[in-house]
Order: sequence, then C-alpha cells, then structure tokens
Amino acid sequence: MLLFISSPGAFAQQLDSRDILDHVDDLFRGHSSYGTSSMKVVTSHYSREMTLEAWSKDKDYTLIRILKPLKEKDTATLKAGNNIWNYLPKVNRVIKVPSSMMGGSWMGSHFTNDDLVKESRMADDYTYEITFQGEKDGKSIIELTLLPRPDAAVVWGKVTVCVRQDDWMPLSIDYFDEQMVKKRTMSFSDIKELGGRTLPARLRMIPTDKPGEYTEFIYLDIDFNLGLENDFFSLRNLKK
Repeated sequence: MLLFISSPGAFAQQLDSRDILDHVDDLFRGHSSYGTSSMKVVTSHYSREMTLEAWSKDKDYTLIRILKPLKEKDTATLKAGNNIWNYLPKVNRVIKVPSSMMGGSWMGSHFTNDDLVKESRMADDYTYEITFQGEKDGKSIIELTLLPRPDAAVVWGKVTVCVRQDDWMPLSIDYFDEQMVKKRTMSFSDIKELGGRTLPARLRMIPTDKPGEYTEFIYLDIDFNLGLENDFFSLRNLKK
C-alpha cells in the first residue's frame, strides 16, 4: 500500500492524473474488438500502404492480418501473452519472433514488435504528475510527465502525454530515452465516432531522428466486446 501526505489540492491532482492516463489507455480497449485500418509507412527509402484487419481480447491477445496489397495478403501476426508469431503465406511458414528481435520493426513500420507485446498501463509503470495546464498552440490542454518506476520493465526514460483539457482526448505522446533525448512522437487526430466511442481515428508515429519518416494508422471501423474466446487466437487461425 502506498501512503503519502499531501495537501488536498495535490491529492486531487494525483487522482486526476491517474484518471487521465487510464482514460487514454482504455480508449481503444474493450473486452474484445475487431476492426479494419489502413497503415502507411513512409521512410527515406520507400513508401508502402496496407489495409489490415485485427482482432483483440483484453490486453493479452491480438491477431492482425494484411488484406491488401495482394502480394502481401494473408501475412499475419499473432500475439499471445509475451509471445509473437508471424505467418508468411508465400512460404507457408510460421516464425516465432525471438526475444532478441523484439526491438525490431513490425511489418517494416516505425512500431516495434515490443510495442505489440507491452500492453501494461501507464499509471502502473510510471510515476506521473500534471506539469502543464492551459493554452498551447490555440488549444486548452493538460500535459503530464511520466518517469519510470524502479521495478518497471520499460525502455523509456521519460514519457509526456498531452490531452485536451475538456474531454481528455489524447493529442500526442512523446517518448524519451534514458538520456532524456526525445526519440519519437505519437500524434492523435481526426476524432470521430467509432464503435460507439469517440476516438482519434488517425494515429501517426514519428521518429525524431529520421526527418520526414512516419507510420500512420487510420481506423476505418471498429467494434467492441464481441465475445471472442482465447482459443480464437491460435496458430491455426494465424494461418487462415
């Protein structure tokens, strides 16, 4: 049990801070979900676009399958707990991603395999406080600064989360390394109704050290709480 002494104002801020982080964490989470999205990857060497479908259950299970383009159709990724498998239909082969490759790129994007696995909650892995509240770039925002807890299995030295003040809708998340150098930014935009929720439909991951590069997800549709069972997320379904 964590005990601390503070003024009533500081205590209220502590509660609000956790509520904000939980709100951001839970936006795209349901007991289970199914959705389709487009993914565009832009690098200095190439640009590629894909259409994906994805199923998820709680924070432990995810199955993602490529629908387009035709040459990559049915390429798929299965996450179960802390394990990830990729299915390559051209050679009809399932490959388990080794721990040494968890920091590698997922599907050639600016997301890593580790991003798929790490589904813990920000408020559990980091200490946090509100460090700015007011107007910035014409928007009323709240900014929180997060620092890793000593026992947390996280790779970031600091994370900053920026949300709209009125509804706590996320605007951006910045990720810093242990030397407090910003390494990447996740931006959120195109807020609309999806699956009965108000959500940012467009997510863009921007690496700081690679100007002009990004990976962008656009949610086309999503449904929540479908009643999927654990055995749906199997190696057999990965190859379907």
